[in-house]
Amino acid sequence: MDTQLVKLAEQLGYALKTTGDIIAIAESCTGGWIAKVITDVPGCSAWFDRGFVTYSNVAKIQMLGVNSKTLQQFGAVSEATATEMVNGVLAHSDATIAIAVTGIAGPDGGTVEHPVGTVFIAWQKQGEAARVVKKQFSGARHQIRAQTVKIAIEGCYKEGNFGNREIV
Repeated sequence: MDTQLVKLAEQLGYALKTTGDIIAIAESCTGGWIAKVITDVPGCSAWFDRGFVTYSNVAKIQMLGVNSKTLQQFGAVSEATATEMVNGVLAHSDATIAIAVTGIAGPDGGTVEHPVGTVFIAWQKQGEAARVVKKQFSGARHQIRAQTVKIAIEGCYKEGNFGNREIV
């Protein structure tokens, strides 16, 4: 799986380098895995600015400016929180494109409303509105996290409209 993920990151990096865009990431449930895959690509310093691992609510507030009222009202695993996270990435970095992920990788922590495997992934280009999707992944913790990384990178490529090319 890691080889496939690095290949996706290479394709995203090529597209970002071609357009001159810079990416930054905010990760909760993936714990830095997206940034790890990106930094496995040689030359990524030309298109990768930074990664925020904001596992706790306090980190989301301090590092990304997520509103504590949003966390209280909607929870850390929500569309509202993912939106504020991706906005915070752009506000606290030199990136022109951002990804944010928050979810429940398990095996514990799920609820009736948000069972294990619930993940919100957000993408945003500077000056545009954020796009957020809710995913319900299955499998063990490692599988849920891997699926999140894959969809986050693929989605960024598609959201970036890099010549409307399909990622392979």
